[in-house]
Amino acid sequence: MTVATRSAVSSDLPAIPLRDIAPWAALASLLAVLVVYFVGAEQGAWSVFHGTDVHEFVHDARHLLGFPCH
Repeated sequence: MTVATRSAVSSDLPAIPLRDIAPWAALASLLAVLVVYFVGAEQGAWSVFHGTDVHEFVHDARHLLGFPCH
């Protein structure tokens, strides 16, 4: 019985330059920061939106991620 092995680095895969990845990484980082802000800090003195609508919308996510809210 023979076992076919393939190396971890395949020459079939093209290399993606950092220049092509950087804008997408920056966008993903910005979106992650916005999500953490709205889930974790959108209430009180730093509130962007008036009222508790955003807080109530992300209420369960706050508890899931361990942010205290009440």
